[in-house]
Amino acid sequence: MAFRRRMIALAGLALAAAASPAFAQSAPAPAAAPAAGAADPAAGERIFAQCRACHQIGPTARNGVGPQLNGIFGRKAGSVAGFNYSPAYQALNKVWDEDNFRVYIRNPREVTPGTRMVFNGLRDEGQITNLIAFLKQYNAEGVRSQ
Repeated sequence: MAFRRRMIALAGLALAAAASPAFAQSAPAPAAAPAAGAADPAAGERIFAQCRACHQIGPTARNGVGPQLNGIFGRKAGSVAGFNYSPAYQALNKVWDEDNFRVYIRNPREVTPGTRMVFNGLRDEGQITNLIAFLKQYNAEGVRSQ
């Protein structure tokens, strides 16, 4: 029961953060996806700040409200050891790749009805491209490529 109260409290904090002006991006990103090779991992790291309320990445990453995201691309959805996935995720039969992640991150609750993920999604293709570039830097052990 304490775990459930903590989850509800954390979800409330995430929603409050999403509603705050500081949460919004200061400048709009390009409307179209950048040309091949134009992805910016540093910009993706700034976008990942929105994800940090629930997810960790890197050598010390742990599961929190959401699973750690080390090595997400090429990993079966719903498979991070020690994370208590919703039934919606347990039923998924996909391996994360750039294409299905792009679709998912636009509107997680529409793509996976029943998910506990409260994030409303990213609609901007440039931001999604940069976020993917940032996430792809980390292997399954959380080691960042240079």
